[in-house]
Amino acid sequence: MLAGLVGVSFLGYDLYKKAFKANVRFGDGIQERYVFIDSDDDFSDVVEVLTSYNLLLDVNSFKWVAEKKNYIKNIKPGKYFINRDINNNDLVNLLRSGRQSPVKVTFNNVRSLEVVSSKLSTYLEADSSEIYKAFIDTDFLSDSKFNISNVISIFIPNTYEFYWNTSAVQLRKRILKEYNSFWNKERIKRASIMNLTLTEVSTLASIVEKEQNIKKDERPAIAGLYLNRLNKNMKLESDPTLIFALKDFNINRVLNKDKKVDSPYNTYKYKGLPPGPICIPSINAIDAVLNAQKHDYIFMCAKEDFSGYHNFAKTYAKHLKNARKYQRMLNKRRILR
Repeated sequence: MLAGLVGVSFLGYDLYKKAFKANVRFGDGIQERYVFIDSDDDFSDVVEVLTSYNLLLDVNSFKWVAEKKNYIKNIKPGKYFINRDINNNDLVNLLRSGRQSPVKVTFNNVRSLEVVSSKLSTYLEADSSEIYKAFIDTDFLSDSKFNISNVISIFIPNTYEFYWNTSAVQLRKRILKEYNSFWNKERIKRASIMNLTLTEVSTLASIVEKEQNIKKDERPAIAGLYLNRLNKNMKLESDPTLIFALKDFNINRVLNKDKKVDSPYNTYKYKGLPPGPICIPSINAIDAVLNAQKHDYIFMCAKEDFSGYHNFAKTYAKHLKNARKYQRMLNKRRILR
């Protein structure tokens, strides 16, 4: 009887160890670990993920506990934070529960829907093509009153939390919700007073963003200048829109030959705003447009001191003087392109 009790004790202790003894290793210098379970993974895939990270001390004990707790039929996709001292019982409970660690997603200074889709795919399980297709879906564009050229204005730069396995459609739904929340009654009212649609505000804001990405305090003045040109039915003649049309974002100096490119984004050639934003504008740039300064300036040129600010002018003659000063400094510094 004593031998039986000893045997039972050893068996009980062995089962206890399988379930409740820490069964993970992190490796030297590793402070935290995350595990990513794909939406189409089965239990063998989960085991492969854990072993590929070299995370489990004893794979068989994990499999045993997972089977006993029926995790093998309850796989939940997601991103999971793994505690350094976690045991098999708690690890299986965590993975089975679906208690994910949220992913912080940020995007700013992005020029196109293709680029933002690629950026978002680095945070989420959905790949870039799935995300891109979700936002250019014809039914979505029709229902939300966007088009393929201006749908990028739906993205309001901020830091968002998503679950890693958020689908492209779920992502789109959340981004649209944030867009509608951003465009509150006050902002909509301001846009209406300026006789601009919301997407037109974003388009103009994207130009202001690229015209002035250093001295943000100057943005309302630049926005006021472009509004003056629009109201006078003048061409915007914005270098950033021309650079966008050329798709050469390494250009530091726009040349006269560049202005001949035939593109709706070439505001030296065509009047009015381009078809859509030339980047995802920041909240600061959007609000700069909505709170544009009222003045009579219709020309501007970068200051010759390379401070990041601009010289503004009401007349073309004055603008030419400002432009010559800046061009002389470009030549002096041998900035040819």
